[in-house]
Amino acid sequence: MDWKSEWKKLVGIIGVFLAIFYLPVGTERFDNAVMEALYLAQWYAQEHVLLCLIPAFFIAGAISVFVSQVAVMKYLGVRANKILAYGVASVSGTLLAVCSCTVLPLFAGIYRMGAGLGPASAFLYSGPAINVLAIVLTARVLGIELGIARAVGAILFSIVIGVLMHLIFRKEENQKMQAQPVMPEDAGGLPLWKNALYFGAMVGILVFANWGKPDVTTGIWAALYSAKWVATSFFAVVLGVMLVYWFELAWWKVALIAAATTLFGFFFPEEPLIAFSAGVIGLSIFTSTDKGATSEWFSASWGFAKQILPLLLFGVLIAGGLLGRVGHEGLIPSEWVARAVGGNSLGANFFASFAGAFMYFATLTEVPILQGLIGSGMGKGPALALLLAGPALSLPSMLVIRSVLGVRKTVVFAGLVIVMATLSGVIFGTFFG
Repeated sequence: MDWKSEWKKLVGIIGVFLAIFYLPVGTERFDNAVMEALYLAQWYAQEHVLLCLIPAFFIAGAISVFVSQVAVMKYLGVRANKILAYGVASVSGTLLAVCSCTVLPLFAGIYRMGAGLGPASAFLYSGPAINVLAIVLTARVLGIELGIARAVGAILFSIVIGVLMHLIFRKEENQKMQAQPVMPEDAGGLPLWKNALYFGAMVGILVFANWGKPDVTTGIWAALYSAKWVATSFFAVVLGVMLVYWFELAWWKVALIAAATTLFGFFFPEEPLIAFSAGVIGLSIFTSTDKGATSEWFSASWGFAKQILPLLLFGVLIAGGLLGRVGHEGLIPSEWVARAVGGNSLGANFFASFAGAFMYFATLTEVPILQGLIGSGMGKGPALALLLAGPALSLPSMLVIRSVLGVRKTVVFAGLVIVMATLSGVIFGTFFG
């Protein structure tokens, strides 16, 4: 018997027992933190899993099945033209209005298909950070200076972080490049224009299904919100036509999915999630039981879901217990946060970026949170630091990034985001604070 190994197990068991034995159950803050963790997890399941993550899983699965490895390596691989690779990755957020968790399946998909660490890291940061709606809302609510600084900072950050990740791990990247075989130019599969339309339809569903309600009742944003489900339905119909003609999914299966979705939408017009869920379930059933390429698509999507979803839900529970929801408290009192980010000192900027990196921000929620913190005395420098670190990272996303990149690369990526956000906050606060 290996007594050293057994002693480690015993110490672990004793530690867990003591933690449970001395749980401060019954104290107001602890009990409230437990409820906040459950409330946040419930809200996340209701608002993000169906509308955000499920479409993202299908897109990631499609990347791994239908996008040729040649194309990924040509535009984002280790040997790719650096200007093109980082240029494409750094502006991806202008097309994807997603949070730090929703971008993860897409990041995992392109990284496993052969994308270089640098471009993949740039995409990972830019996806949630360069959000046109969030930047516009920031400028309107928090001021034009913060809006412009957020936009410029996010684009520069994505490129700099990607380049630094490549340089720091260049030895591994060089080994990866040498290990990659020289791929033929013609990799088969769908033509580029068909792939573009196919992914455009899925991205359209993802974007419009998650289109947030604006704070105004007139204008282009309000008009787009009022038509969000019409637009989502349009892209779903386009996707269905492509599945029939390009991927040979039986037409009656697609028609049945459309009929079920329409029926639920007709009987439950105030609950669009029901109709959306019917469409997702139907698509899952028919693609998983198909014998063609769509079966591979579902299998790949399911693989991403199995890996990512449990880690995200666990991370959301922890984040909710520590920090609570917007307007509510977890274990960490909100006045501690407000006090720590006052002024424009280096410490205040570091704390803002560090706390932002571990908090979970749904898309656009960082703006009202910052509005409240600024009202409580938060400086403009720490506000920018939180804007640059918060939406791009969270505790749930770090758990998933670790499963894809490993501990070392995840720590370096998170550290770069925090350090650069801190320095940006200090500089911005010096000139505009």
